[in-house]
Amino acid sequence: MGGSEREMLRRTFTEDAELYDQVRPGYPPELFADLDELAGTGAGCRVLEIGCGTGQATVPLAGRGCSIVAVELGAEMAAVARRNLRRFPLADVVTSAFEDWPPPDLPFDVVVSATAFHWVDPAVRLVKSAAVLRPGGVLATVGTHHIAGGTEDFFPESQRCYERFDPATPPGLRLQPSAEIPFDTAELEGSELFGPAVFRRYEWEEWYSSARYLRLLRTYSNHRALPRDALAGLLACLKSLIDERYGGRIAKRYMTELRVTPRT
Repeated sequence: MGGSEREMLRRTFTEDAELYDQVRPGYPPELFADLDELAGTGAGCRVLEIGCGTGQATVPLAGRGCSIVAVELGAEMAAVARRNLRRFPLADVVTSAFEDWPPPDLPFDVVVSATAFHWVDPAVRLVKSAAVLRPGGVLATVGTHHIAGGTEDFFPESQRCYERFDPATPPGLRLQPSAEIPFDTAELEGSELFGPAVFRRYEWEEWYSSARYLRLLRTYSNHRALPRDALAGLLACLKSLIDERYGGRIAKRYMTELRVTPRT
């Protein structure tokens, strides 16, 4: 993904922060327990979060007693995050792109980025993360994958809708089981800034009515970037499929991956 395309797509997230807050799934509780174990999060831990969105990961971290500075590109997202965090006085949300954000003098114990690190300029994200961490501090990133499972037949059938309304859809696209998804090690290999990564993975499912599923799709950057008529046609096609073939309800299977790596 080129820099201009990445910038355009990541800014689509800021267009409907309330919808994002209502329908985007959070993260498994086990992930935060593993962060305690692997990164030392908890009371008194000083955390920088990159791309907090509306606070899906920030709120659980704040609830554990972490002192948090959360940097969020979108003003609307940041406003919702501040509302969700108002009972946590140690959590501060800053509206800025991480690339432009001026770090404080006091370093952080942990840098966290949940489903956002891939949107940051690759030339900046590791270098700046290392620069704001104390010696021995930890970078923890979270990725979310839609994997094989859930309502098994729905995904291949839904591809006919995508192929009809989104010409960029690869033909015959199929979901992978988590075992076939490689661990996210590429950018760390050969890095002198961070040591070997530890990975934890969590699989889970969520059920969606057709209406709620369409609302979820409206928060995805690649859907929001479609022309208005194409998006309307795609959503109508998917709604008909869910309602007529699956009784109005489908399950989506997720795999959440935690990657924890120490600053060298």
